[in-house]
Amino acid sequence: MSSLSTATRRGSVKVEARPRGGVSVTLPFDPSEAWGELDTYHVNGTLGGQPYRGAFLRDDAGWRLDLGPSWCRAPGFGPGDEVELVAALEGPRSTSMGDDVAAAFRDEPEAARFFDSMPSFYRNNAARALNAAKRPTTRATRISEIIDLAKRRERER
Repeated sequence: MSSLSTATRRGSVKVEARPRGGVSVTLPFDPSEAWGELDTYHVNGTLGGQPYRGAFLRDDAGWRLDLGPSWCRAPGFGPGDEVELVAALEGPRSTSMGDDVAAAFRDEPEAARFFDSMPSFYRNNAARALNAAKRPTTRATRISEIIDLAKRRERER
């Protein structure tokens, strides 16, 4: 598995209305080319200068970002407007929690893809558990547990 970049991506997007409120934008880039193959990209950034947190979702038209009605209370733009989208991956990655973790995930690329696709809440919990290990043997055991959970496509034990 190649190392995932955490670089910020940006581009101009056209804002579209969603059927039940909120807005949607189609991405001006392919997140898999920017950050590697994932099932879901959990990101944060700005849309038209307004901060957001969300997930890029795939549909027939490509990758998109949907934001709900509560986000749209006062963004200063609306459907039909062209605005700048700025996005960065959120949370720790399988390649950013230490060389030992990266090596373990390198041997299990499907587990790495699942782990990196999880919401950042679960990845943060895994990182906290690893950082709390005081002995190398405890850290190694926790790495094995994280890999085993990801191989079974489970978020937590």
